[in-house]
Amino acid sequence: MKYVCSICGYVYDDEKEAIPFSELPASWCCPVCGAPKDVFVPAEPEKPKDTDNAGEPQKDVASASPEAAESGDDILGYTAVEMSAIMSNLARGCEKQYKSEESALFKELSEYFLKAAPKEQRPDAGKLSELLSADMTSIYPQISDAAKEQGDRGTQRVCVWGEKVTAVMRSLLERFRREGAGFISGKKVWVCSVCGFIYIGENPPSVCPVCKVPAWKFDVAERR
Repeated sequence: MKYVCSICGYVYDDEKEAIPFSELPASWCCPVCGAPKDVFVPAEPEKPKDTDNAGEPQKDVASASPEAAESGDDILGYTAVEMSAIMSNLARGCEKQYKSEESALFKELSEYFLKAAPKEQRPDAGKLSELLSADMTSIYPQISDAAKEQGDRGTQRVCVWGEKVTAVMRSLLERFRREGAGFISGKKVWVCSVCGFIYIGENPPSVCPVCKVPAWKFDVAERR
């Protein structure tokens, strides 16, 4: 039996390894990208890729009122924190296109919404896990299907990257809930600045297993 890492594609072949995959401990990680054991899936024949196919209409954030942001209420379905994240992503996108002025403006908006957001009194790991699961089972499939309908290959690629990164995030969160912060004790948490892939270790991988950028694109996540 063969098992494939859904993040980097590494194949664990029971016939070639000393220990069957099913007998590996839950703490075992992919030797290539460091992804947890639970993101491995049984190897299956490759299916033909469907390149035909639409993005869902974007919400009009321009009509959001300052009062809504300052109160911390949802803005067209988004909270102030989510709006801050959206603006931050747009700032990064402009930066990649060498649009420094636009990037600076989106960063300013991101900071504005973040300051307006109510403070989280006690982060809920269980709630975060539910949100990540919802992304995997509902949000990404919907966006991916819409992109296929319109033949939007760029959005399809984003979905593939996002699904892989979210799978790693969810697995790491579940491990944190089981083992506590000890599993990262003495280690560094690296985050790919392009796709968000998380790697735990002394040094980042030479190449991001998700989006293939070099190691210098990784940043160390500092403890707050």
